[in-house]
Amino acid sequence: MKILQVISLNFTQVVILQLKKENFMDPINLILAINLFLTSSANFSGAKKGLKTSVTKSVERPVSFLQSVPPNISALIFVLTIFGVFKIGTLSEDYEQKFYQLRLIGLVVYIIFSWLQVLSYKTLGKNYAQDVVIMKEHNLVTNGIYKFIRHPQYLSQIISDLGAGLALLSYLIFPITLLFELPLFIARAILEEKLLQKHFGEKFLAYKKHSGFIFPFIG
Repeated sequence: MKILQVISLNFTQVVILQLKKENFMDPINLILAINLFLTSSANFSGAKKGLKTSVTKSVERPVSFLQSVPPNISALIFVLTIFGVFKIGTLSEDYEQKFYQLRLIGLVVYIIFSWLQVLSYKTLGKNYAQDVVIMKEHNLVTNGIYKFIRHPQYLSQIISDLGAGLALLSYLIFPITLLFELPLFIARAILEEKLLQKHFGEKFLAYKKHSGFIFPFIG
């Protein structure tokens, strides 16, 4: 994942430079590409730290395909988003004008939830890891956005991907997000909750009663 994120970050820089070079002035695509670069940069240091933490400081790490498959699906959608900026895997320009207002809504949703994801990782601090693990000196985070929902990072990943798909009118991002990423992240969140309950016991159950699963006040 670390190597893939480095490649993705560099790829995003190339995208923005190429957009400027070719005077590629679709404003929605351009703004989305810039935001993609900024959020990728903001997430990079945390992802690097999280990978190291998962390897060196884990106490318990369940063996499951949910450790790797959901993040890899998200990485695929990341690449498809970059392709979408270049209008690969998207509807024609006729539809871009016809659904321009919907694209704007998708862009706003994408920007809001992509930064919500950054906030989610930052709030976890030293408790963040890329894998579903229990670490040495692991703390149960219940402040900030985690006061209302237990898995804001998964919510923000899914909705930001849907927003990007709408903004770009991508016929690849939407089905992959809905059919694969959504159910996989729900399953991963369930695995994570089982591990947290096993480790924190009544403390986690009490927290669970006053917070939503992925959406506020639900689950």
